[in-house]
Amino acid sequence: MPGYDWISFTTDYGLSDGFVAACHGVIARITPAVRVIDVTHQIPPADVARGAAVLAQTVPHLPAAVHVAVVDPGVGTARRGVAVEAAHGLLVGPDNGLLPPAADALGGVRRVMVLDNPGWFADVVSPTFHGRDIFAPVAARLAAGADPAGAGSEVDPATLARLPEPVVAVGDGWLEAEVAMVDRFGNVQLAAPGEALERLGDPLRVGGMVARRAGTFGEAAPGALLVYVDSADRVAIAINGGRAVVALGVTPGDIVRITTA
Repeated sequence: MPGYDWISFTTDYGLSDGFVAACHGVIARITPAVRVIDVTHQIPPADVARGAAVLAQTVPHLPAAVHVAVVDPGVGTARRGVAVEAAHGLLVGPDNGLLPPAADALGGVRRVMVLDNPGWFADVVSPTFHGRDIFAPVAARLAAGADPAGAGSEVDPATLARLPEPVVAVGDGWLEAEVAMVDRFGNVQLAAPGEALERLGDPLRVGGMVARRAGTFGEAAPGALLVYVDSADRVAIAINGGRAVVALGVTPGDIVRITTA
């Protein structure tokens, strides 16, 4: 197989320890010519849903790659490690719901291999660091052109663990949707697709506050609440110069209702 020039890497490891560097080192020792794109290592610890959302919204903009993602509170337990072959890339990580949204964004799942070939692992596998000892060496071998079938046993894609579908409901003049993510600017991304705004008028009411529909932050007055379609084509809420998450008092998983005012 031709292999890949790139590996992307997404984790909740943070940057204060040597975990990320150790994984980079494993990849470099196996396939030194492959380059690594660090998507983020600041996923909140064990927040699989956040990791899945960030990965799915990022991979369509990356070059063809093997995408390694490790947000793995079940490391060392009976949860499986998997390699997922999608139409436009490969994904490697734990089978806990982290990978399928990204696989869908890459054209859909074609094959799934359970990582049960220890010949592809480190010589010694730590029960608490599969990112270094299993996922990184498997990804490096795949990037180097190894057939995904060599990683382990092929299984039915329907057996992949998937996260629950987020709440989204739309009616004439109203929208209810789950908070998917809050970014570092305090903008609140909902699970609803951007087209859901087409059934709402302007101005809007969000959590008892009046908001305006806008295409950019600058279209709203300083301090004003706005509802817009973000860069991932999701309905989002922001405050020009402020933090919508504070004004709304929400966290991921909460339900936000938007109505035509």
